[in-house]
Amino acid sequence: MKRYEGLFILDTAGKEEGIKDAIDKISADITSAGGKVETVQKMDKKNFMRVANKKHSSGFYVNVIFESQPSALDALKHRFAMNPEVFRVLFTNAPAAKAAAAA
Repeated sequence: MKRYEGLFILDTAGKEEGIKDAIDKISADITSAGGKVETVQKMDKKNFMRVANKKHSSGFYVNVIFESQPSALDALKHRFAMNPEVFRVLFTNAPAAKAAAAA
């Protein structure tokens, strides 16, 4: 299993109360694809620097670190592309987890 970092931009157009549910669905999708979610970091709602569509002028950023088989990544990309709550997603290789420092 490889360690990945997923940066998700969630569509918050008029439904900011549904952020927690969207994050739970993302975690469930990763788990159902055979992955293991390590951490979920809710960042904040940010305005886009370049607005391509007036409907999407901002989004809620979420960073998810997870372990998964490399073969499952394409299926996850496709699944999140079909999810209307996910505006954009970017997967990168995450650095190895730091071991606890011995005292």
